[in-house]
Amino acid sequence: MRNRQQYLINTSAISKVTTNKNWLIKWMFIGFIGLSLTLFVLINLVQADEINPYAKNYKEQNTGNLKSQDQNPDTKIFVSNHKEEDNISMLENGYDMIGTSGFSATEASPDLALQHAKAIKADTVLVYRKYESAATASSKLQLIKDAAKKGGEIDPNDLEEGPTQYQYFASYWAKLPMPLLGVHVIKLKQVVSDDEPAVPKDEPGLRIIAVIKESPAAKANIVKGDTLLKVGDVALAQADDLFAAVKRYAGQNVPVQLQRNGTDVVVSVALNTRK
Repeated sequence: MRNRQQYLINTSAISKVTTNKNWLIKWMFIGFIGLSLTLFVLINLVQADEINPYAKNYKEQNTGNLKSQDQNPDTKIFVSNHKEEDNISMLENGYDMIGTSGFSATEASPDLALQHAKAIKADTVLVYRKYESAATASSKLQLIKDAAKKGGEIDPNDLEEGPTQYQYFASYWAKLPMPLLGVHVIKLKQVVSDDEPAVPKDEPGLRIIAVIKESPAAKANIVKGDTLLKVGDVALAQADDLFAAVKRYAGQNVPVQLQRNGTDVVVSVALNTRK
């Protein structure tokens, strides 16, 4: 009977060890599966960036980590041929540029641009395609004529039909909150040709390149092409002066001195308050 009890005890111990071992193997397997899935996702993300030319050639234009105000934006895509006009239109509609992608390729689907736009949380992406080059019949004929004149030989590879190459460009935009004033400006410089060497000199004020719709500036009839000279008591020599001025007078009615078609004009602007 004693030996029988001892056998049962040993059997029970072996059963516990076996059970613990099975649980250990099970958890190791689960951990392995989890690690494999993580690696799979990371590898696919890296491959996606390498495959997607819009992501691979992306350059950030805004250093402030600009992105959509929505956590999950419904990103819109537009294909166009008027880049400069589109940029002004986006600024006027209250957007700012997050970044751009530019590259040459035979084919790049706009869907890839939309995919990257969603990844960086852009509200809108604008896509452009422009013809770059192709090995056409006329170009091959010219190659033969040039070789005949020079008495040289032609590489057969040069006569093969080549794919058409295009220049692709995409710009990514985020919608901004309504600003205090609502203008986009640049600093103009004038080059005096009589100088040796020619030295660019700053022109007074800041030239407006876009006025945001429904902004305080738009409501005060400030328009594209005006030159801002003063906001309140602050003279505007650089863009930083404008930022400081609107911050100082936020929420107030302030006189704004500007130049329009060579004539000095003063308008009263009710600046927005800071939120």
